[in-house]
Amino acid sequence: MKSQSDCNLNAILLLDDEFDITFSFKQGLEDKGFHVFGFTEPLLALNHFQMNSEQYGLVISDIRMPVINGYEFIKKVKDIKPLVKVFLMTAFRIDDIEFRKELSFVKVDEIIQKPILLEDFTSAVSRHINN
Repeated sequence: MKSQSDCNLNAILLLDDEFDITFSFKQGLEDKGFHVFGFTEPLLALNHFQMNSEQYGLVISDIRMPVINGYEFIKKVKDIKPLVKVFLMTAFRIDDIEFRKELSFVKVDEIIQKPILLEDFTSAVSRHINN
């Protein structure tokens, strides 16, 4: 049996400005035993990450959001904790030139194309983090 501290080392921060998506993905991951903090506001998520970065093994962010987009969010997350794994999600086609330009110095571990089946989403997470 894992201790609470073991679980915290593998916590997931999930950020999407659409509540329904955040709620569904958070619930699906928690049903698989993951410890998830879900956010719909990028600045609130960034503030939380900054104060609690030691517990996170994975950060998942939508790309298109108001106030701060996913590219900017991930860059700030990596400035705080360079080795954290990151996923980017989008419902839009990703332009390779835009993607390379925006994230030329940041490693992204997975790109999630929405819509995605919950089973496929949780499988992608499972490949990168142990629960």
